[in-house]
Amino acid sequence: MLVHTGWLIFWLNNANKFRPIGISPFFGSFRALTSRISIKIQAMSITSIRQQILTKPIYKWAQKALPGLSDTEREALEAGDVWWDADLFSGNPDWSKLLATPPAKLSDEEQAFLDGPAEELCGMLNEWEINSELKDLPPPVWDFLKANKFFAMIIPKEYGGLEFSAYANSEIIRKIASRSIVGSVTVMVPNSLGPGELLMQFGTKEQQDFWLPRLSDGTEIPCFGLTSPEAGSDASAMTDTGVICKGTWQGKEVTGIRLNWHKRYITLGPVATVLGLAFKLNDPDHLIGNEEELGITVALIPTDLKGVEIGRRHLPSYQMFQNGPNSGTDVFIPMNHIIGGEKQIGKGWKMLMAALAAGRGISLPSLSAAGTAFTARTTGAYARIREQFGIPIGKFEGIQVRLGRLAANAYLLDAARRLTCAGLDEGRKLAVISAIMKAHATYRMRESVIDAMDVHAGKAVIDGPSNYLGNLYRALPVGITVEGANILTRNMIIFGQGSIRCHPWLLKEMLALEESDKEISLKEFDDAFWGHVGHSVKTLGRAWLRSWTGAIFAPAPDVPVNVRSYYKRLSRHAACFALLADMALLTLGGSLKRKEMLSARLGDILSELYLLSAVLKRWQDEGALAEDLPLVDYCLQQGFRTIEMRYVEILRNLPNRPIAWFVCLVTHPFGPNLKGPSDELIKICADILLKPSKQRDRLTQGLDKGSAGEPVHDLEHTFKLVTETASLREKMKKARMRSVEEAVQNDILTNEEAKSLQEMEIAVSKVIAVDDFAAEEFSPKKASED
Repeated sequence: MLVHTGWLIFWLNNANKFRPIGISPFFGSFRALTSRISIKIQAMSITSIRQQILTKPIYKWAQKALPGLSDTEREALEAGDVWWDADLFSGNPDWSKLLATPPAKLSDEEQAFLDGPAEELCGMLNEWEINSELKDLPPPVWDFLKANKFFAMIIPKEYGGLEFSAYANSEIIRKIASRSIVGSVTVMVPNSLGPGELLMQFGTKEQQDFWLPRLSDGTEIPCFGLTSPEAGSDASAMTDTGVICKGTWQGKEVTGIRLNWHKRYITLGPVATVLGLAFKLNDPDHLIGNEEELGITVALIPTDLKGVEIGRRHLPSYQMFQNGPNSGTDVFIPMNHIIGGEKQIGKGWKMLMAALAAGRGISLPSLSAAGTAFTARTTGAYARIREQFGIPIGKFEGIQVRLGRLAANAYLLDAARRLTCAGLDEGRKLAVISAIMKAHATYRMRESVIDAMDVHAGKAVIDGPSNYLGNLYRALPVGITVEGANILTRNMIIFGQGSIRCHPWLLKEMLALEESDKEISLKEFDDAFWGHVGHSVKTLGRAWLRSWTGAIFAPAPDVPVNVRSYYKRLSRHAACFALLADMALLTLGGSLKRKEMLSARLGDILSELYLLSAVLKRWQDEGALAEDLPLVDYCLQQGFRTIEMRYVEILRNLPNRPIAWFVCLVTHPFGPNLKGPSDELIKICADILLKPSKQRDRLTQGLDKGSAGEPVHDLEHTFKLVTETASLREKMKKARMRSVEEAVQNDILTNEEAKSLQEMEIAVSKVIAVDDFAAEEFSPKKASED
């Protein structure tokens, strides 16, 4: 057949040479026709040959090698968008696209809310009182939250909400979090994964008209029930059920759902008036169709319905935000309580993933950015105030290591937070980026809080009203665990979903393999596979050229020369990452899902590429300030070191050794570059936190600084006094004067200068003091017996 086709193509192409004399006009027309036929036959023939000889065996191999998509995986993949993460995964990011993204900004209305109600709320919050005395937010705070629509920041104005941008939402949560973890969690949950977001995306008009105004004015307090004792990260293991049946609703017999559930870890659950509930729906009597198992579905449950048990509380890491279990026994609801109505039956997991794609990129990253900036600011101030061996502890290099890292983490996290908000405010549901932000923001917050604890030492260990770090330290496991535990997110989601979502061809190949029509399946796979081959060849070329030439020829935008090399190195690492990802997928196929350590390291590289891109974007957006360049240098150099370490770990453990050696030869011909920030750079970054400056304020802007008499305010006041009187102390030291009185007597200091020093010393004594309590406060029963 192929021989015959070849001869036909040859004859058609050369027919002009053999045309009979006298029939040229006819033969010219005939030759034009045959030429077009020839082109089509050649194209069809080449495609057919390729499919039959090359693609078909690969197709059969791929059916076994590539992982199939479960229903929950498919729904999760369909629920979000890709953006800059896809550019990075392509191996050839378009930097002009990144830099052209408008920076996230607040409107005048949003700024007024931040300066007004948000600032006022912070003044009402006392974390020691909330956690140690009241065990809840004070009643006036609950009233204030409802009256000022803190629970309705994402709800449109037509329904009475504030309709704030993602960036405004983030800024408000960040400010509150710098004052109170309990306050920030209480505000962020209704504006993240909850009934409000689900109703806006999927609710019927009738549901939106009824529920959204009630959520906006605080008539209803929402919560969302997903996690159960049997099903945490594995939603498919959910045992909460709904059965379609006949029942009585408001005195009439209607078709509805009888629910039985047991949920736990539900924030705002104990005080909620309406519960968004995820459950598995069944229709055993075929009341609405032929299928019995209808899948995960989401409905709204008023908590005052018969059979609902709610109100008991958990104690999450001694954080007194409202959180607890709830359950329902034979609770009946009509069908119109399903969010989105009957058309959304079985689509609950997709709905949840779509809502989470936005909320997960705002709430915990904002809280983490606040915690990191807060620890940087307070630790720098304390390290300047606290002295040992006659000098501020911030001058010791061991402390400077922590301070430098704190300053860089604060700069990086806020850069990534702003970039993510900019993407969300353009209407995208950034599923992979939100996962990156949730995991790596909370990881860096944990690192920063531990650094701060190390520097503060006993000051942060002894608890009490004057300890401004202890509660943040206790709260760390909450951020690490909720909205997708970090172990799961890092090991399975970031690269696992990122490789499918962001790769230009992989998802197309997987969908082609799942096509039931074999002919269509082979054709679609053929198109996707050879597109993938072309992409891989380009990626190999880019990785080889950029690695072997030190990224000299890698693309970079028109930016100041002192950061252009960073763009080039990121371009090189993006190409190397894309090549390594392709080789891992090629050699491991579906088993890569079970190689979680490899997947986590690949995810770390993708995450670092995103975070470092955000750092460069922030520096450019803020006017390329020379004084901030050390922070950029630190972030990029530390990030490159992390990326290089992950390359080493992956290539050392990739099972196919020849492929590992080949990739190593292409991407690291001169070995890994494991240099991090130099000691001198660390000192420069640490010094930013050790003295008052516009740069320090810019690095930690937007935080609540407390009121007079409060620990953080006193710390800032003392920090200012210490730096202002530094020259006076230096004058005393040079004159070898041990006391202020002696310095005055010897005319080294004036009376006014002496007064300033004495005021400073009193302030320092107050700041470094720790709390103590009467014995009966710990054991009142024992005290009364005595």
